Amino acid sequence: MTTPLDTEDFTVLSLPLDDPRVRPLLDELAVEYESRYADLFGEGNAAKELEKYPAAEFAAPGGGLLILQEAGESVAGGAFRRYDADTAEFKRIWTHSRHRRRGLARKVLAELEDRAAELGYRRVYLTTGPRQPEARALYLNTGYEPLFDVDAPPATLQFLAFAKELPRPSQG
Repeated sequence: MTTPLDTEDFTVLSLPLDDPRVRPLLDELAVEYESRYADLFGEGNAAKELEKYPAAEFAAPGGGLLILQEAGESVAGGAFRRYDADTAEFKRIWTHSRHRRRGLARKVLAELEDRAAELGYRRVYLTTGPRQPEARALYLNTGYEPLFDVDAPPATLQFLAFAKELPRPSQG
């Protein structure tokens, strides 16, 4: 049984893509991609999709990667990279299967949005696959604007794109 999110119990870490604490999330994400998209990527090629972008794109000054840890275990994470001068592209937002339905993806999104805004980004762009209805629902329920026909059957869409304007960081 899962428990509701208590932010006091989590540590948010900013890490490079090659940090071993990131690996468990990426490994499980590759398995998930394989189970949902093997017919599109080709058998055994889901991991290649995760290696599509160089690690440097998710590092400062234009990008970032963070994970949530609970009791030393990596339970959720996500990354962003520069899409254009004003836009961050969010990638690889993921919650480990044993920790779903706890609000962790929302926490990751909020952390990524804060960090992107701190770097001066004014907007977020992201895509998800048409076979990920839980991701679609997450983005629709957290203020992301769909850049596709929401009434179209998901199987007719190659990917689902979303955008969101970021609030300007407060001047402290």
